[in-house]
Amino acid sequence: MQAALEITARYCGRELDQYGQCVAAKPESWQRDCHYLKMSIARCTSAHPIIRQIRQACAEPFEAFEECLRHNEAAVENCAEHVRRFLQCAEQVQPPHSPAPVQTQPLPAS
Repeated sequence: MQAALEITARYCGRELDQYGQCVAAKPESWQRDCHYLKMSIARCTSAHPIIRQIRQACAEPFEAFEECLRHNEAAVENCAEHVRRFLQCAEQVQPPHSPAPVQTQPLPAS
């Protein structure tokens, strides 16, 4: 969970901040009143190109981390190495390259 939160904060920080502010401002009704902001975080993490790449490229270390959590519910600190491996993988994922701008040559004077 910590690893996913770090990735979400890095790439969907604005959405996460807005949700956190809503939750803090509405302690009695945040689950109802802030639901739309929670959904905006989900949309961001589903659509963000780098997060999609991380999910694909780092599926194996993330699955190993989840498995560790299932086996260590009472001692999640035992999974620190799994978190480190996942974050290390995520750090190495490069954003998708945008196409290089097309160089235009000036037309010769006629």
